[in-house]
Amino acid sequence: MALTIPTLFLLLFLSSKLPCSTAQTWIKSGYWFSGSELPVTDINSPLFTHLICAFAGLNSSTYQLSISSLDAQSFSTFSPTVKQKNPTVTTLLSIGGGSVNSSTFSSMVSQSGFRKSFIESSMKTARSYGFNGLDFCWVSANTSSEMTNMATLFDEWRLAIESESANSSGSRLILTMAVKFSPDRYNASFPIESIKKNLDWVHVIAYDYYKPSWWNYTAAFAALYDPGSEVSTEYGINAWIDGGLSANKLVLGLPFYGYAWTLVNPNDSAVGAPAKGTAITTYGSMSYKDLKAYMQRYGAVSEYNATYVVNYCVIGSSWIAYDDVEVVKIKVAYAKKMNLLGYFVWQVPYDDENWVLSSQAAQEDEKNPRNKRHFLLLVILLPTAATVTLAYDLWKCGKGMEFMDPSLDDTNSSCKLVRCMRIALLCVQENPANRPSMLELSSMLKNETAMVNTPKRPAFSTRSDEDEVQVQESTSQQEIWSVGDVSFTQIVAR
Repeated sequence: MALTIPTLFLLLFLSSKLPCSTAQTWIKSGYWFSGSELPVTDINSPLFTHLICAFAGLNSSTYQLSISSLDAQSFSTFSPTVKQKNPTVTTLLSIGGGSVNSSTFSSMVSQSGFRKSFIESSMKTARSYGFNGLDFCWVSANTSSEMTNMATLFDEWRLAIESESANSSGSRLILTMAVKFSPDRYNASFPIESIKKNLDWVHVIAYDYYKPSWWNYTAAFAALYDPGSEVSTEYGINAWIDGGLSANKLVLGLPFYGYAWTLVNPNDSAVGAPAKGTAITTYGSMSYKDLKAYMQRYGAVSEYNATYVVNYCVIGSSWIAYDDVEVVKIKVAYAKKMNLLGYFVWQVPYDDENWVLSSQAAQEDEKNPRNKRHFLLLVILLPTAATVTLAYDLWKCGKGMEFMDPSLDDTNSSCKLVRCMRIALLCVQENPANRPSMLELSSMLKNETAMVNTPKRPAFSTRSDEDEVQVQESTSQQEIWSVGDVSFTQIVAR
């Protein structure tokens, strides 16, 4: 059954105008790095709910965002390109990165004028390039003053985003941050209170605990568990939660790459075996697709260590640690068990040509009941007339909120849900002459004090008298459909 344009407008308007509450949305996110070999057009975007374009730089004089001429084209087309395959994917622009000049960021957060320049530039860039949000990636901050100034930045950034949203027709920009695996294992702790208050979520970098250039022994560089150390994902996640950040603000990082060590003795190849630096590549790092091809070339067999939850293989004197399909499965299951918000991958281009890691992570997510959007499926199954009439009837009875997807959150929106519903119903009135123009619609959305007329009978109503409205209570739930293993009622008055 096809939905007509007015119906789609009514439903999509209500869904897109307001951000979903994070507790209801399972995030499947991935970073795309501009220096990677994979063109944006080749990203398998249906496997993700969020895609992050990395990285925008920071001008050391103006403290405005800078995008190099080499990246300008791919950044400007990133959002429309990935949305061709997945129109619902959310895109973010990440600022900073691992090679960022930390002193520039430290200077930027230290003064009000510098922060203002950065904030305004970030929002302007996000809007002009078509991104839905911003991701702050300054993981090298390590002093108490930098953390304090970072907290101030987040306070001011959030206020600016709310103000910008209230004065535009677009949805509020998402604001996230990449953080270290633990908030307190370095010289200073991350500003958890400010993060909790101002950010939508954080991306926990749950990898790079060890590198072959750092240690003279092999190690699980992204260990989920470590019985003999606090350097593990389990420890870090619990540290964030114990520090006051709720689990549903945490998105778990999955590395789509591995590291190669050179063994001192090829016959001693367990996790923790003596090693003498990198192997195979200059820094020892290898993308998943490259290390799998390397293993296949030499007929290497993958081993699994359940203590740390890591895969590894030995090829001559080279020892390679990485996360294969089984580890990804376990880590996604762990994220669910801990009630985290979801996962992200670093980075999307490192997956193999069959997208096996991304597919496994997404497949695990399909088992997550939080990800089943009952309401949206109900809407798709309802006849067009019933959908619009239901919305109109509930609104007239003062029960408009019963039509809403419960994951929609209007706390920080200038256009409250019921007001948005009223405006949307004006657009599907039976008489086209009664429908608002685009200018009138824009005015009503931007100005919460603007007058909104009373909607008249919708175009699809079958009633002769629009005032004869009788809404059935939940005790009279009608006609049940079954889709797979999930049942839906035609009318569910919540």
